[in-house]
Amino acid sequence: MPTRSPARLVVALAVAAVLAVFLIYQAVANSSTPTVTPSQIGHQSGKLAVVGTVVGPVTGDAHSAAGMRFALADPNDAKPVRVLVDYHGDDPPPLFQPGRSVVVTGTFARGRLSGTGIITKCPSKYTTSAPKA
Repeated sequence: MPTRSPARLVVALAVAAVLAVFLIYQAVANSSTPTVTPSQIGHQSGKLAVVGTVVGPVTGDAHSAAGMRFALADPNDAKPVRVLVDYHGDDPPPLFQPGRSVVVTGTFARGRLSGTGIITKCPSKYTTSAPKA
C-alpha cells in the first residue's frame, strides 16, 4: 500500500488558509462605514458616520414618527456647512446638547442624514491636565 506525500496536505492547507484570509479581508473591508465631517459629504450617499457639533435648536422626539431633528456643523466650524439630521432610535446619550461634539451614524440621502446612532464625545477626556507637582 503506497503512502501519501505530506506535501500535498501542506499545499492544500496553505491554499485553504490564503482563501480564508481573503474572505475575512473582504468581509471587513466591505462593511466599513466612511466617517466624514459635514463639509466632506459632498455628493455622497448611503451609510455614513458624520462627526460634527450639534447646532440647535433640537426639536422632536427620537421615538416619534418625525424623529428628533437637529443640524451638525464642522467640529472646528471652519466652514459654514450644515447637515440636517432626522434621528430615529434610542434616546440620545445624556451629554447630548447643542454645542457638543458627536458622531451620528445613519444613511445620507437627498441632503439629510437619517440617523440611527449617536455617540457623544466627552471633552474632558481629551483636554490636557496640569502637570502634577
